[in-house]
Amino acid sequence: MLVREVTLSDAENFGYLTQQVEMTSDFMLWEAGERKASPGQQRKMIERIDADDNSTILVAEEKNQLIGFVMAIGGTAKRNRHSVYLVIGILKESRGKGVGTKLFEELEKWALTHQIHRLELTVVTRNVAGLGLYQKMGFEVEGTKRDSLLIDGEYVDEYYMSKLL
Repeated sequence: MLVREVTLSDAENFGYLTQQVEMTSDFMLWEAGERKASPGQQRKMIERIDADDNSTILVAEEKNQLIGFVMAIGGTAKRNRHSVYLVIGILKESRGKGVGTKLFEELEKWALTHQIHRLELTVVTRNVAGLGLYQKMGFEVEGTKRDSLLIDGEYVDEYYMSKLL
């Protein structure tokens, strides 16, 4: 498995990966089919993130197929540029096989070379697999966002989690 920064030529495949992850996950913010992003819009998003020195998208690739990603969106103010908000997604058939671990290991290397001190994310409290991965990688719960999402007609809580480098 190769983990690398996304490129403009990945735009269409990255969009497809995102759609597949959203279709097979009960815990992503966007529901299946809710996000409408053309390859052109994906390219523009990749360009914006690439132009920002405290943001990135890392993709996991196996046999020339994108199987997972972690997106790090950096703070825009001088006071929070040291902090990135993370979103991770892995294809259903690739979950539980070390993809998330590898993505986080490479993200930390990237973060340390880009003066990033704080990694943060939110996770649905009942997402046992995600919570386990984040804790394994050193993230700690900072608090709870009560009734933060509405999933299948039910309000669910999310944990705020962070890791300091």
